[in-house]
Amino acid sequence: MTTQPLSVNNVKELVAAVGNASIQHIMVSKTITDVPSLQLAPGQFLVGAEEGITLHFIKGVDGVCMTTDTFLGGIKLEVSPEKRAVFNDTTPENLGTLKIEDLIVIGQVQILVKDNVKIANIEVDGLDIIAADTRGQKEMPHAYGVYVIQGAFTLWNMQNDASVVVKASLLGLSAGRRNAPVIGSGILVSGHGDATGGSVNVDALETEAIYSCGNIPAGTPNMITGGVFNACGSRIGTVHNLGPVETYGVNDMVLDNWGVVDRWTAEARLTSYGPSGIGFVNFGILQRLVVNAPIETFGQGARGFNVYAGSIAHAEFDRITTRADGAVGVQISQPIGRLVIHRGIETFGGTGDSLVKGIVTQLSAIALSVKQGGSIRELCIGDSITTHGKDIAPLEIHGAITRFKIKGDITAVGGNYDSISI
Repeated sequence: MTTQPLSVNNVKELVAAVGNASIQHIMVSKTITDVPSLQLAPGQFLVGAEEGITLHFIKGVDGVCMTTDTFLGGIKLEVSPEKRAVFNDTTPENLGTLKIEDLIVIGQVQILVKDNVKIANIEVDGLDIIAADTRGQKEMPHAYGVYVIQGAFTLWNMQNDASVVVKASLLGLSAGRRNAPVIGSGILVSGHGDATGGSVNVDALETEAIYSCGNIPAGTPNMITGGVFNACGSRIGTVHNLGPVETYGVNDMVLDNWGVVDRWTAEARLTSYGPSGIGFVNFGILQRLVVNAPIETFGQGARGFNVYAGSIAHAEFDRITTRADGAVGVQISQPIGRLVIHRGIETFGGTGDSLVKGIVTQLSAIALSVKQGGSIRELCIGDSITTHGKDIAPLEIHGAITRFKIKGDITAVGGNYDSISI
């Protein structure tokens, strides 16, 4: 097997090199067009010789298929946005370690553990997905009455055998551009989806800027997306959102957790522009959530922070603002531990439709709602709780708050409500 990189300059040389299992290291020395779909041989590396080197694939074909112990890095791959720029072979039992480093793509990056695959370790360190459209991917995680459209980056363990555990480290992921989002979810990590199925263990998930839009038709109750989505059967040590996360369409969550996360930290703004989006929604188990920048939503029924199921030990926010009818600021339906909101909660809407667990429901834009069965052990608000809609109370407490501290006022600017519902 060769140890020195083999330099290729055209389609013929590239296809021949990839098809030769004795060639381990392939270096693309210049931009190449009209590239057919490629499948790396086990152990092969495919890299660019310098920044800007691009492989332009034939329209309508997938890009590079990774198989056992393969590496992609330092190159740009362009396929049609609805196709896969990177995907994996599902025939080997052991994929070994798949590595992606400093990769720029147009098209989806999709890693599926299914068919024969039982062992896989995924390492990503630098992946920028400029554009992708995943609506054509018919397989979607499903729970809580909804299907999740695949992400521009998708890592999904689909095996129903609980002994199949995929390991991963996912650093430096970005997707879309402001006002030019990827279509579908942004980043999706998922296990099989139930307690008896295969799982994904991620030591760290780190994202830069994420912009996504599902283009889900209005009135669709059973389909959602997420800017960053940790689905069922996935356990992550730390999630760190270094850049902003924005979603634009119907039922597009910004950050969504169905799995298990030890610590989730967001450093930049979380923004939802579409109806029934949520800044952060939790159905899973989360030990510590810290959002160091504002959450702001603009669409009807687009709530700020929701805990529908699972548990959160500590949740801490900068500020939460919603700007439409039915857009609750904070809604708690399960017992949680400590909730801190440093610069308060403010809503500007009245009553309107919102998607709740796959059902369109009428909600009022209450700033803080603790539903029956929900509770907060300690609530600390460093500023005011304010609603602006007519007849909209700032608080609705049908559950329990054990300890409540607030530095500002509790105000219904729109007036015309009888009392705080407790």
